[in-house]
Amino acid sequence: MPDSGYPWPIETTRLDNGLRVVVSEDRTAPAVAVNIWYDVGSRHEPAGQTGFAHLFEHLMFEGSVNVAKTEHMRLIQGSGGSLNATTNPDRTNYFETVPAEHLELALWLEADRMGGLVPALTQETLDNQRDVVKNERRQRYENVPYGDAWLRLLPLLYPPGHPYHHATIGSMADLNAADLATFQAFHRTWYAPNNAVLTVVGDTTAAEVFALADKYFGGLPSREDMPTAPDGRAVPATGRPAVETVTADVPAPRVYVAHRTHPYGTPGYDVTTVLATVLGTGRGSRLYQRLADGERIAQPDLVGAYGVDLAHGPAPLIATATARPGVSGDRLREGLTEVVDELATVPVTAAELDRAKALLSTQWWRHMSTVDGRADVLGRYATQFGDPAKIGERLPAWLAVTAEQIAEQAAELLGPADRATLTYLPEETS
Repeated sequence: MPDSGYPWPIETTRLDNGLRVVVSEDRTAPAVAVNIWYDVGSRHEPAGQTGFAHLFEHLMFEGSVNVAKTEHMRLIQGSGGSLNATTNPDRTNYFETVPAEHLELALWLEADRMGGLVPALTQETLDNQRDVVKNERRQRYENVPYGDAWLRLLPLLYPPGHPYHHATIGSMADLNAADLATFQAFHRTWYAPNNAVLTVVGDTTAAEVFALADKYFGGLPSREDMPTAPDGRAVPATGRPAVETVTADVPAPRVYVAHRTHPYGTPGYDVTTVLATVLGTGRGSRLYQRLADGERIAQPDLVGAYGVDLAHGPAPLIATATARPGVSGDRLREGLTEVVDELATVPVTAAELDRAKALLSTQWWRHMSTVDGRADVLGRYATQFGDPAKIGERLPAWLAVTAEQIAEQAAELLGPADRATLTYLPEETS
């Protein structure tokens, strides 16, 4: 295994309008991944504009000055490529993987919707995509068991006014209340070249990408008065646990236990990542061994723990379990919190630590094995940490975490005083 977490070359430039361009050449296969990160997510949304960043993830596929509605998707797929986009609290990203000969097409399409969406945006398109988002909210959050857990956990973890207080799906009332001009202003504010990172990985050269980027993006104007994102690094400790119990149409009791930790990319969150793996990844984890295999109070495939990789505030660590038939919510909650609490008092063994690091190494290299996986992570490190080369530090940082650091973090951050607990209970049936 290479010593570095990223053994491929990385070259960067910045266009005169502020667009950062990252290239990582890999001649293994005749394909390229194009990935563009915009430094705008739900944490940037002011009061009254929640859900805007996510809605633009949809609107960016609805046509721009030189590209008709749905044409972006048709052209990429017609060239043998694939594409998608995602939004989270920290950013919005758009990406496609295409045969190398279609690199120029992908860059032209991305540039056209960066600079040309607003003139093409119509009231009809806006109304249509608002309806799509409403339907997405119903399908993903409202009409599935436990679907609104993330919507409920965020307000338990972050106070009103904190940029992570609301989810990316946003408020339907906010989306309905805004007019076309408000949405156009949002795009003009954040979808600017100096608020973006363009990353290309695969069968190309830095010289080719830099020239094409300048050709298609270089004429787009920068935003000189780019707003400053809200600062979410400080979350005052209340010293009181946050508790919510929901009675709903769910098949079994489920419990979520969540804590604020450290921002992604910091040494503290490296410890969180390894801790979460020890606690809740796979059959060898503490939660599985205790609750699913030992006490047999949790369903084996519905128990685990994970960190949510947020970089601009204390990121959450979430542990969850779903009860076996006949097990009460109280019993499940007691068992779950016992295992979390024991991280501070029952030392992580060498075998547990080795297993966690092996799992993380496998996960890392599996993600790095694809050009699209690498393009996304390089874009992330350029956007959030100012240097894509810092990608090489992540895996070595995980591998350096010690059992003592895990115990110290558990004692400091995972106690009951600042714990958020969300419990779902089934509705009583006659």
